[in-house]
Amino acid sequence: MLIMDRDCKRGGEHFAIPTQGEVQGKLILLEIVAITCLREVLAWKNAFAVAALKKKVLRAMKEQCASFVQSSEEETAVLEYACEFFEAAKQEAATKAAAEPAETARSRTSSHG
Repeated sequence: MLIMDRDCKRGGEHFAIPTQGEVQGKLILLEIVAITCLREVLAWKNAFAVAALKKKVLRAMKEQCASFVQSSEEETAVLEYACEFFEAAKQEAATKAAAEPAETARSRTSSHG
C-alpha cells in the first residue's frame, strides 16, 4: 500500500519492500506531478526560467546519480533522458500553445451560431 508516512519513518519500517504496484503508483504520481509542473513553467514562455529549471533538474539528477554510485555510462544515459524529456515537453507545450488560439476562436464562433 502507498503510505507516505512510511517514507518518513526511521529504521526497518522505512525500508519495507514495496510491491510492484506501489512502485508503479509512485512512478505514475511523480511523472504526473513532474509533467504538470513542467507544462506550467513552459506555459510562461520565459526562456530564461525554462533554462534555469532545466539546469537545476540536471544538477539534481547528477547529485542523485552520484549518491547511487552509478557508472558514468548510466549517469550519461539518465542525463540524456532528462534532456530528451525537457525537449519533448517543450515541443508539446509549443504545440498546445499554438492550438489554444484556434480552440478559442472556434469556441467563440460556435457560441455565436
